[in-house]
Amino acid sequence: MHVLILTAGGAGMFCGSCMHDNTWARALIREGAEVTLLPTYTPVLVDENNLSDQHVFLGGINIYLDYKFPIWKRAPRVMKRWLDSPWLLKYVSKLSGSQDASKLGPLTLAMLDNEKGPLVAEMDELAHFIKEQVRPDIIVFSNALLAGILKPLKEKLDVPVCCVLQGDDIFLDGLLPQFREKAIQAVSTLARDFDHILVHSEFYRDFMSGYLQIDREKMELLPLGIDMELYADCQPRHSKECRKLGFFARIAPEKGLHNLVDAYLILLPEFPDLELLAGGYLHPRHHAYLEEQVEKVNQAGGNFQYLGSPKLVEEKVAMFQQFDIFSVPTDYQEPKGLSVLEAIASGLMVVQPDHGAFPEILRKTQGGSICVAGMTESLADSLREAISENAVRWNFAENGHQRVRESYSSEAMARRSLELFDQYIKERNNPTVSS
Repeated sequence: MHVLILTAGGAGMFCGSCMHDNTWARALIREGAEVTLLPTYTPVLVDENNLSDQHVFLGGINIYLDYKFPIWKRAPRVMKRWLDSPWLLKYVSKLSGSQDASKLGPLTLAMLDNEKGPLVAEMDELAHFIKEQVRPDIIVFSNALLAGILKPLKEKLDVPVCCVLQGDDIFLDGLLPQFREKAIQAVSTLARDFDHILVHSEFYRDFMSGYLQIDREKMELLPLGIDMELYADCQPRHSKECRKLGFFARIAPEKGLHNLVDAYLILLPEFPDLELLAGGYLHPRHHAYLEEQVEKVNQAGGNFQYLGSPKLVEEKVAMFQQFDIFSVPTDYQEPKGLSVLEAIASGLMVVQPDHGAFPEILRKTQGGSICVAGMTESLADSLREAISENAVRWNFAENGHQRVRESYSSEAMARRSLELFDQYIKERNNPTVSS
């Protein structure tokens, strides 16, 4: 079986969805599938062996020029293609603010217009390449924002086309109001043409069925998976003194570092030796946000360390080993929670808000406790109990260490994927086959 995964590059930053797509591709290959991981917009940046194809389609530079200057669409392809070179896209991504959804409303609408939009030629080229060069048995979109290319793909290939929903709402909600509703409606309309839709949590299935007005029964649950081999040497943390409170996620307001800082400041008088350690990708536009959190801790006499963004997965695993307990108290309803799974796999107890995918993860893993989302006092109370009671912390760490391996391994994810893909292909080839 040849699986094509269309992924969206993270514009020069580490992106959880990109990294998970790469892990997914590797796990599928281990299970015997042939996999092509094809990036769009920009190259994929991951902290492990990068399996993505060297071609980049719908390159961000050409997309912008097509949209901004209509005459550019008529330029010879041989003249335009070099602008899709990975090295150039990587370089330009570092200089741009292209990840800021608030600035991308008009371009987003243009990319979702597969009839008269400025990017129709680019979409048709990608569809032609997939038909002639890749020739997959099944196609998987890593997000619904790529749905503008669905029509030319379906016109050229008679294979099942799936879509994984994993945070599309976060980008769409970040658009300015005058573009947001139009973009949501466009995605909703296009998404109905996917043959199958996959989600990683029960929460997100319920949420997105309402958000995009899609029948919940059309959405199939595919649990997340992380490569447990990377955490083979990690044991449940039995620290006798809980002194290092850890955070690992993008350093951005929506990820909730400020919530953890505020809870830390409540705990500091009671636990003066407690340190706050934070790691994760930091975009230049969020430097001031990080500095604000550091200043709050310094003024209170606390100890805050920003550990940077690990470039290799081994560095990330080593970072988790520095923590005694872990929390990423997001403001938004997280659809995945990859860093929480990684923390549990590394042997840590976690404390998470009671929204998004977190309750589901903790119900399955028994790897931590829940606090009330948006209430700093509740987060501080849950952390206080974990810091004070070694037996509580150790019990959660032991349970999570075992159960996360049972429920969230990349092997289990790959096997379930291939079961679903095989079923979808059989249904396509023989419509009388019942699901």
